[in-house]
This record gives sequence, structure tokens and C-alpha cells, in this order.
Amino acid sequence: MAQTVGRNIAAPLLFLNLIMYLIVLGFASWCLNRFINGQTHHPSFGGNGATMFFLIFSILAAVTGVASKLVGANHIRAWRNDSLASAGSSSLVAWAFTALAFGLACKEINVGGHRGWRLRILEAFIIILTFTQFLYLLLLHAGMFSSRYGPGYRDTDYGVGAAGAGPAGHKGGGAVAGSRV
Repeated sequence: MAQTVGRNIAAPLLFLNLIMYLIVLGFASWCLNRFINGQTHHPSFGGNGATMFFLIFSILAAVTGVASKLVGANHIRAWRNDSLASAGSSSLVAWAFTALAFGLACKEINVGGHRGWRLRILEAFIIILTFTQFLYLLLLHAGMFSSRYGPGYRDTDYGVGAAGAGPAGHKGGGAVAGSRV
């Protein structure tokens, strides 16, 4: 089976997004733990009024992002329309949560105040992930325009069996020897 352009670009982007989502999950979990414990005076943390919401949506985006990347890896391996449905829908949900976290990151930056290096890195990763996840989502659905970029939505010949197949999928299409007709 020939490799398509979309598959060759989506696979490294999937891996990059998976690593970035895992980093976001680690940083956001650490920061949320400090925030819940009331340790916002830590030099590498800080925060403002938007921090709690930003951390919650960052963790939510990271968890759904990791899950969508696992489903996406299955789709990259199979690269068929039936695996595209689950990969596309989970990636869309992950992108939506990431976009919400992006908005809260922008709000947190706009409010200002002391934000430690961990929060600034988390903000940067969320901002980058918003765009790379959107690019990955576009690459998954690029087959709608040309089968060169994806599995091709117009591919209707898979799953129907071989030419001349009978009702049970046996080749030959005729009666099986020893059976009643």
C-alpha cells in the first residue's frame, strides 16, 4: 500500500503533540497540586485569578490530547476511513479543550502579576499545542479533498468482499460443493 502525503506528515506531528501533551500534563499537575496546597508563594509558581481555571482546562486538554493521540496512532497505522472517524472526533474534542485552555492562557497573561517559570512554560506549550493540534486535525481530514492526502472519503470498495463473492464471502460466487441449493 502506498504511503500518502498526509500520513507522512501526520505521523511526526502526532508524536510531537503526544510529547507536548505529556509535558503539559506534568507541569499542569504539579502547578495544580501547589495551588490546591496554597503554596503559591513558591518562586517558580505564582499565579493570578485565572490560574485555577487555566490549570484545570490544561489538565483536561492534556488528558484528552493524550487519549486522542493513542487513537490517532491506531489510525496512522491502519489509515482507513473507519479509523478516521474515531481519530478525527477525539482530536476535535482535544483541540476544543486546548482552545479553551488557550483562551485562559491569554487571559492569565493579560491579567499579569507574578507568574513563575513553570506557569509561563505551561502557557507557551498550550499556545503552541493549539496550533499544532489544529494542523494535525486538518491533516487527518485532508483526504476529503484528495485521496493523496488521506484515506479518501470516496473510497467505497473496501469491506464489500472480493469480486464474485457469494453471500458468505466465499470466492466463486456459486454453490459450495455438498450444500443444498
